[in-house]
Amino acid sequence: MRLLPALRLASPLALTLAGVPAGLALAGDAPPLPGKTPAALTQAQRAEVVTILRDALRGDPGILRDAIAALQADDDRRRDGAQADVLALLAGKLVDPADPVAGNPLATVTLVEFYDTRCPYCRRMMGVVDELLRTDPGVRVVFKDLPILGPASQLESRALLAAQRQGGYLRLQGAIMRAGGPPTRDTLQAEAERQGLDGAMLLRDMDDPAIKARLDANVALAQQIGLQGTPALVIGNRLIPGAVDLVELRAAIAEARAVR
Repeated sequence: MRLLPALRLASPLALTLAGVPAGLALAGDAPPLPGKTPAALTQAQRAEVVTILRDALRGDPGILRDAIAALQADDDRRRDGAQADVLALLAGKLVDPADPVAGNPLATVTLVEFYDTRCPYCRRMMGVVDELLRTDPGVRVVFKDLPILGPASQLESRALLAAQRQGGYLRLQGAIMRAGGPPTRDTLQAEAERQGLDGAMLLRDMDDPAIKARLDANVALAQQIGLQGTPALVIGNRLIPGAVDLVELRAAIAEARAVR
């Protein structure tokens, strides 16, 4: 990889190789002689350096691409490190005993999924998570309902937490995530009854302030983590933003197991 950090030639040797006269140096690149004050580049010298750099980039655009890629990789490492620190600090808040859970409650690896029922990527992710749970008995999934896409999301999330009180969270979740049209209280009541739940009780519980408080707490936690959208998966101290396929998800689970 050819790197030119900050487009700076670092030494007289590098300048010579680039075609700059050996006596020309960038200010600050070499220690001053005793009793001498380093001189800044003259306007003509600066113009010459700029011309050399411009010609080099025209001749080999890969120099700039490599520099940008290196800077991006460094930014990614810093961001991931900061994100891991935040998740470590919030570890005690990520899983609440009241949260809906699927899979093995005694699993060695926990996946926390923030999702919105109206999010098409979350709906796509549902099949991936289902297949993971079907094939890996050592995983549990903790669901964090995050209704950020408007009133329909709020309505469905309240219905799910109300259904949880009857032991029907996962059943109603599957039906809602496969449904097409916008929900109403009547359609949610009817679907709950198709799933063997008490529809009238579901509607009453949906209006319980305690359910709204749980959803508000999920939104606050998502903001603390710095989530930008849904779905968002947290496995250990790693955040996976957006939907992923089963291969990538299994790799993240394996990585979490390896560091235990």
